[in-house]
Amino acid sequence: MTTFLSRRDQERGGYGVGRAALVAYLRTDVVELLSARFPTDQVRRAMTSAAAELAYLAGWTSFDAGEHPIALRWLTLATQLAEEAGDAPLAGHVLRAMAHQAVDLKQPAEAVRLAEGSLSGRRYREACRREKALLGVVHARALAAAGHKAQAAAALLRAEKDLGRATSDDEEPERVWFFAEASLAHETAATLRDLGDLKGAEREFKRSVRTRRTQFKRTHSVTLGYLGDVQIRQGQLDAACATWQQALDAMTGVQSGRARETVVQMRRALSPFRTRGGSPAAELDAQARAVLAAH
Repeated sequence: MTTFLSRRDQERGGYGVGRAALVAYLRTDVVELLSARFPTDQVRRAMTSAAAELAYLAGWTSFDAGEHPIALRWLTLATQLAEEAGDAPLAGHVLRAMAHQAVDLKQPAEAVRLAEGSLSGRRYREACRREKALLGVVHARALAAAGHKAQAAAALLRAEKDLGRATSDDEEPERVWFFAEASLAHETAATLRDLGDLKGAEREFKRSVRTRRTQFKRTHSVTLGYLGDVQIRQGQLDAACATWQQALDAMTGVQSGRARETVVQMRRALSPFRTRGGSPAAELDAQARAVLAAH
């Protein structure tokens, strides 16, 4: 069930019937399963870990929908369940998500604290290489948000090395199936952007767009939104408009608060050009307004 709902989230975002079904499943079937008697402690821990993964997904989809207090409650519960199960890498994975949320909420000190917690002890040591890279790149983002440039650069290098060591023979949990070159490039770009390196951010966002698999519609649209933003901040209006047009096209069928926020930012950046009737910027702004109305 977790695998099915996770893949739906990656494709269509955190809003809508998928999350409602997820939460209903947690509150009925999963609660009943956790209340059962188990033949061995190993089975109990495995069931608790599985419940933690589903609670994490409820938190992540709430975060994507922009419902941050609800997301924090689910993610906190997921961390508690993972710790109860003795699943240190899963606990680190959830803390990483909480650090990501703190970055988006402009809470850099809290983001660094959570990211460092995700890397502590067994959480990083026992994680597979792909998951280590995911923890590391979010740590880099938190450090960048807090203004720690040298430490952020070092964290990026470590994350890239960890992902480079991952092989098809590694035993990996299903939860990291999405994290590959495109995801690393996206998070690297966001880190460079927050450090003020717009050229580097543009390069990495483009790499993410180029290497992303087609089923990741939600993240693809967000990446394009961010790419357009760093382009217009460098004075590249035509390039930004072309990128944002791709972003709006990619959002068809996507129900995501984060994707919607990129459209809000797009309209804000285009505001000086709205009065130029018939211009590409004015036409794009009209499309963006329609997308927001539809959401």
